[in-house]
Amino acid sequence: MRERSMLGARGSCPHLDWAASGAMALTGEPDGPPLLAPGGQMPLLHEIRSALPVDIDPALLLGARAGAMGLTRRGRTSAGGATRLLQTADGWCAVTLARPDDLDLLPAILGRPDIHAPWDDLATAARTTRVRELATRIRMFGVPAAPLPTEPAAPVDTPYRTSRIAAPAKGLKLEGALVVDLSSLWAGPLCAHLLGRAGARVVKVESTRRPDGARAGNRRFYDWLHAGHESVAVDFTTAEGRTALAELVSEADVVIEASRPRALAQLGLAAERLDHRAGKVWVSITGYGRRHPERVAFGDDAAVAGGLVAWSDQGPVFCGDAIADPLTGLVGALGAFTALAQGGGELIDVSMREVAAAFAGAAPEAEHGPHPVRRDGGGGWTVTCPLLGRTQHVLPPRPPDPAGPAAESGADNALIRARSAPR
Repeated sequence: MRERSMLGARGSCPHLDWAASGAMALTGEPDGPPLLAPGGQMPLLHEIRSALPVDIDPALLLGARAGAMGLTRRGRTSAGGATRLLQTADGWCAVTLARPDDLDLLPAILGRPDIHAPWDDLATAARTTRVRELATRIRMFGVPAAPLPTEPAAPVDTPYRTSRIAAPAKGLKLEGALVVDLSSLWAGPLCAHLLGRAGARVVKVESTRRPDGARAGNRRFYDWLHAGHESVAVDFTTAEGRTALAELVSEADVVIEASRPRALAQLGLAAERLDHRAGKVWVSITGYGRRHPERVAFGDDAAVAGGLVAWSDQGPVFCGDAIADPLTGLVGALGAFTALAQGGGELIDVSMREVAAAFAGAAPEAEHGPHPVRRDGGGGWTVTCPLLGRTQHVLPPRPPDPAGPAAESGADNALIRARSAPR
């Protein structure tokens, strides 16, 4: 599926495209130049976009959250601040401390009670620990940790796996199809956003006890992902709530979820065990794929796990903003569109790490010479393509323009009451 030319279908240069996407401005040392994208990332992104029935501007795909939040590049600290690249005795390891409980676990992780500066203490311990040992210990506590691969990722043709869960059906259409979105944060909602733009009816389902954490984040970004979607909130701990959830899932043409398989199994919704009607498509997004259900990941550490980083003179730095999230959402949408076009009846297993590895390993055949990155006259940066004889300013990430406000959690619970009413 990889594009085999330095120039895309539109006669563009991937390095100039990267500079215009907003992601380059987020990649590099905070006091150094922005860095070019590794490998053939932009050609592969354009190829996947061209396979979808809807288009999305790379500047929104890669830069929407950072643009809404005003993020900048921070080198070995992620743009969002929750993940860091730590040097170990024999390599580099990405660690994410995104949740309050993660910080509370550091004394147990480090085996000492006197933690005064969490990141500094963790970095000190990392320098004398082998990378695999450090990652394994941190993962034991359910905290995301990812060794940076020492070898480049092998190219892949399809950055997701499929398995049969139902018979295919004829004449499936996305227009008017019911998409039940059980996911949260970024990757899954982006997948739902793209399906909704293609004409599907999207119903976002949340737990009343634990709504999507992104609601508490930047509202502009959240509205961009969810505007036009219906919202249902149920209590998954009650029999009534689990019944309502099961009915929604049963009626869905497409289900999107980003939970550990064990969590859904506890709700009676293990995808492999349900009796699906013909044509059902199930998109499962996890950090490391359903073959590694115990591992958790966020966008920045998953990107490192797949080798999707850039390199400055001082070492590896994060590439863009949590870049495995938007790339995974894009790939999840590709999987859903492809499955529906072929009759459905499939589970699409999308691993954030494998998606990142696919983009990291998507190298073009020829580089056509260096692409200089230079200061412009106003304190910014430019990239020059010698093949096209063109120069592109490195643009800051662009905030999204939502189509309207997203529905409040549970705003459409009448959907459930209508289903349960006597007939």
